[in-house]
Amino acid sequence: MKRLFSLSPRLQTVAKLVPRGVKLADVGTDHGQLPVWLVCQGIVPQAVASDLRPGPLSRGQALAERWKVSDRVSFRLCNGLAAIAPEEAEVITIAGMGGETIADILATTPWTRETGHCYILQPMSGMDGLRRYLSQNRFAIRRELLVPEGETLYVILLVEPGDMRPLSEGEIWVGRQTSGMDSPFRARYLEQEWKKLCWAAEGLARSQRPEDREKHGQYERAAREVAQMKEEWEQWLLL
Repeated sequence: MKRLFSLSPRLQTVAKLVPRGVKLADVGTDHGQLPVWLVCQGIVPQAVASDLRPGPLSRGQALAERWKVSDRVSFRLCNGLAAIAPEEAEVITIAGMGGETIADILATTPWTRETGHCYILQPMSGMDGLRRYLSQNRFAIRRELLVPEGETLYVILLVEPGDMRPLSEGEIWVGRQTSGMDSPFRARYLEQEWKKLCWAAEGLARSQRPEDREKHGQYERAAREVAQMKEEWEQWLLL
């Protein structure tokens, strides 16, 4: 019997967050690895996979055929969730695209804020914009995970429709932290994002544009908050 292919560390972590037996939709499925793997492992009985591009979608279909799960993975050529009905998915995974694109998909799909759905989101960039959108649009971040892959730390969010205390500027950048939370890569992430904020604030301070002056204030506040979180995290590690 052929050995099933392996997922990358970030997709493996996404897969671990998918509960057994749910209806799954994988948006921006690319080569279809995540839904095919989950169906082959018996974690989900069936899945819907969508992609905006026909090339990757056809490769996903070929992968499903190779592993004999074509009858259990439905492929849709569409933008985001446009061709997926709300009753077809309890868990929606969106991995491997920018945070702004993920926010647009959630914003332009009428049923995304209905109860009975949860989202596993793994942006490649624009994490601050995605957190800001979720915070302002009645999505609750239930869990954040940090996953190293190569030299990059990826953030994976488990999100549900619902109320959440608004995130501060610092939390927009690095997420909420609580004493005792299990996050072995948190210190590295805080340092990385704090440096980004400091560099950005320095650059904006040299700009004469009014909109950049406002943004400079936001970045400075965020940098101060993240610096405080760094100190707080270091103290917790000593306890």
